[in-house]
Parts: sequence; structure tokens; C-alpha cells
Amino acid sequence: MEDLFRYLREIVDIPSVTGDEQAVAERVGADLEAIGLDVEFDEAAPGRPNLIARAGDGPTRLWYCTHLDTVPPFFPSSETGTHIAGRGSCDAKGILAAMLFAARRLREDGVSGFGMAFTVGEEVDSAGAIYLEARGPGATGEGIHLVCGEPTEGLMASGHKGTLRVRIRARGKAAHSAYPEAGDSAIHRLLATIAHLQSLDWGKSDVLGPATLNVGVISGGVAGNVLAPAAEATLYWRLVGEAEPARRRLEAILSADDNLGFEHVGQNDAVFCRTLPGFEVAPMSYSTDIPFMPSWGTPLLIGPGSIHDAHTAHEHVLKSDLVDAVGYYQRIAHALL
Repeated sequence: MEDLFRYLREIVDIPSVTGDEQAVAERVGADLEAIGLDVEFDEAAPGRPNLIARAGDGPTRLWYCTHLDTVPPFFPSSETGTHIAGRGSCDAKGILAAMLFAARRLREDGVSGFGMAFTVGEEVDSAGAIYLEARGPGATGEGIHLVCGEPTEGLMASGHKGTLRVRIRARGKAAHSAYPEAGDSAIHRLLATIAHLQSLDWGKSDVLGPATLNVGVISGGVAGNVLAPAAEATLYWRLVGEAEPARRRLEAILSADDNLGFEHVGQNDAVFCRTLPGFEVAPMSYSTDIPFMPSWGTPLLIGPGSIHDAHTAHEHVLKSDLVDAVGYYQRIAHALL
């Protein structure tokens, strides 16, 4: 499988931080054409093409889907006897490479009816997936599947959590900190609100476990000896059901205080996936493009690599996991087509 490892290093070495996906899309598109797939570039935004490829002339019943973009900063590939490192090696160019090599083997075996949907923007706002859903499904009818590739350590996901992302803003009144009765600290108000939100039960699932809330960013105030006139925080829920009830609940809590407001950043529902016999199954706590492509098929979620290596300075994927992935992506096609 040296050609697989070499190929992964080549596409890792093409920078594709979100917003700059065109070069890698063109390279991968040419490689898919070379193995006999019909390729289409469809721009979700100027210079940011989703890559759609189909095998065979008939309807496409199985889509392999992962994303072309990576998080910053870019750093090039490197290799040891056991793994390949570099930005995107795990999330998600290793997955893309395994899907492409599986597609090549499927075509050599005469299999058709499958396709590739490689998207832009997954790491930020799933802009590519949203665009594909708006343009229409890749096929219609029963028995269509979307095999989403994200790092699952080769486990087949029973589902993944949804999200709710907001910025909460608190207003106060500046005053000398020696005379707090003369003012109103926005920071104190914000911290009390966050503590209340963290004390609440935002849901539990037998499949996905409990919902969680992270306070990712907090800022405000002007000096240590001044009551803060303003403060804000960015909060990120990992949900185990529908997102809209959680958003409405949060809005009701914040609307009870005229000095609190919030900006809705984004949301998506939790996802429950199909699984197949012969695979070890586990839930995933992160989110994917799946919620934004509901008409593209019944979802499955599986891929090589660990999410704990993604987005890190030591991002890498084991070579043995890549080889395994080529095999199980073929098995999935044979099971579903």
C-alpha cells in the first residue's frame, strides 16, 4: 500500500485551510477521473468547489462523503514506519485517500452505482454541505445511503451529537470597584448566568449520553478596579436531540433579564446512524456534515484516525488504519449496493 501512503502525503502537502480548497479539489478530481469516475465541480462559493463524482451511468445509491478543508495552520506531511503526519492527515485527507483507493478497487471489480461528495467548509460552517442539500439530492427513492468519513478509529458510529452555538452579551454600569453599589458589573451578571446554565439538564440519550456545555470564550471589562460595563461569552452545547427546543429554552431564560442578550451562531440536531453487522459500534460526541445533507441518504459514519489527533500539532493517522479503511469502505459498498 505504499501508493496509498504516497498519495496521502501528496494531498496533505496541498494546503486547503477552509476557504482555500480549490487546489486540492482539482487534484482529487483529476485522480477520480483517472480511475473512471465522472467528475463535476460545483462551487459553493467563488473559488470553493464541492467535488461530485459518480461511478457508472445508472442512479447513484451510495455516496461516500468527507471534506476537503482543514483547520489552520497548515503544516506539511511527514512519515514514519507506522504513521503519516501533517495537517489533514487524520481530518480528513486520510479518509479521502482511503475512499478514493476503495473506489478504484470497486471499479476494478465492476461495481457501479456509487459516488463521492467531497465538500468545502466543514470545519467552519458546513457551507459545502448546505449548498449541496439546497441544490438537491444526489438520488431519490429508497435504499440510498451516505457514508460520511470522519475519524472514528474504525468504529461504526451509532450517531453523533448535535450543536447549539451562541454568544451571550451582558450589559452593566461602570463604577469604581470600591463602591460597587454605584454600578452594575456585567461580568458578575454574565458569570451568574453561565453558572445557572451549567446547572441545568440539557438532555440525556441512551445512545449518545448526556448533553454538554462548554464556555469557549469569555471577555469583558476595562480594568481590575472598575465594575465592567459590558461582557460577553461564546457558549457551545453538544446536544443529544433536536437543537431548536434548546435554543428556545435558552432564549426564554435570557429574555427574563433586560440586561442580557444573545446572538445565535448556529445549530444542528443530533444524528442517529445506520450500522452494519461485523463492525464495532460506538457513539461520537462531535458533529459532521450529516445533519446538513438529510436528502443524500441514510447516514453511516466511519473513518480511520482518532478525533483526539485531529486539529492538533501532532495530527497523524496510522498506516494500518488507512489500509483497514480501504477494506471496510469496499465492504460497505458490497453490503449496501
